[in-house]
Amino acid sequence: MAREFSRSQRIAEQLQRELAQLIQQEVKDPRLGLVTVNAAKISRDLSYADIYVTVMGSYEEVQAQAEVTVKILNRAAGFLRGRVAKLIKMRAVPHLRFHYDASVVRGNYMSSLIEQAVSQDHLRQGERGELEAGVNPETDVESDVEADANAEAETKTNPETLTDDAAKVRDGEA
Repeated sequence: MAREFSRSQRIAEQLQRELAQLIQQEVKDPRLGLVTVNAAKISRDLSYADIYVTVMGSYEEVQAQAEVTVKILNRAAGFLRGRVAKLIKMRAVPHLRFHYDASVVRGNYMSSLIEQAVSQDHLRQGERGELEAGVNPETDVESDVEADANAEAETKTNPETLTDDAAKVRDGEA
């Protein structure tokens, strides 16, 4: 029976869980804000572990706090490594290297850009009067296609509804 995860992946997950608890409970630096351990990646030889963390707060606070947080955690890496060694039964505990993970901040920024674009799009549609008339372009596409097909069919069958240009084309004058 094959294992689903390699040993390094299992160790990385355990290391992530243990470090999340240790940082919250054991590191007593007042400059350290709300830190979340997002991921842990361990080298193949299990000698180094790259730990990715984020800091909670507003965008401006996060930018200022991120660099300070990573410095604090890298200084406390020896202490944290010793505590992890007591919790996880391994011959050699990897050296810890902390990095700031900007993916959460980037994701929030992208989400706000999408929301902003959608709201601007709704405002533009409102200016054109489509929203006041009760027409929703996203849901009324099928009804517009059906209406165009019905109008075209009526034009072909009823000569009174033909425009001058269409009548010329039909009669072969154009």
